[in-house]
Amino acid sequence: MASSNSDDKFLSKAYAVESIDETRDFYKDWADTYDLEMAENQYATPTRCAAALATLAPNMDAPVLDIGCGTGISGAALRRAGFLTVDGSDLSDAMLQAARQKNIYRDLWQVDLDNPFPFAIGTYAHISAMGVIASGHAPPEMIDQVLGALPAGGLFVFSLNDHTLSDPAFEARVAENLDTGAAELLFKEHGDHLPEFSMKSNVYVMKKR
Repeated sequence: MASSNSDDKFLSKAYAVESIDETRDFYKDWADTYDLEMAENQYATPTRCAAALATLAPNMDAPVLDIGCGTGISGAALRRAGFLTVDGSDLSDAMLQAARQKNIYRDLWQVDLDNPFPFAIGTYAHISAMGVIASGHAPPEMIDQVLGALPAGGLFVFSLNDHTLSDPAFEARVAENLDTGAAELLFKEHGDHLPEFSMKSNVYVMKKR
């Protein structure tokens, strides 16, 4: 069940956010208390994603882009897993300000939705999206966009929580990329996401072909 004092917090409201503008405003308001609230609810997905990527990545020195990095919880998980060079991007400037204070990332920038990947293909060996691709936050098409930004052989680790998995369009997008040969699925596991919030998630690692 949710933590006992969650009624006046943000997590219980996060899945009602529907537009990009609402998302930006919502996370601006949440930035100061985000880490505490996620810790209270035992946010497990970043650790699971980072561990899966570390198991499959051939070189821990290769740069990783952490999209939707938020306050840096996901970047910290990547660093704990052994990745040495991590950059981050996020829609919310307030979240990025919190992330900068942790000195986790080599570079951070605010996302321009007209150009979400402002770098040459192959700049990053791997890309992560932990808790990012979700109903109301980022559409299923982001899976295609991320794969397009990776070099051949690059790895994409991401999660889909149970709320998002209730919309079949997200897993359908995963299946389409596998069926067309655009990517290979190396890892898929259903496990803890927010245990105190009674929610699980799938973690995936896809390899671009």
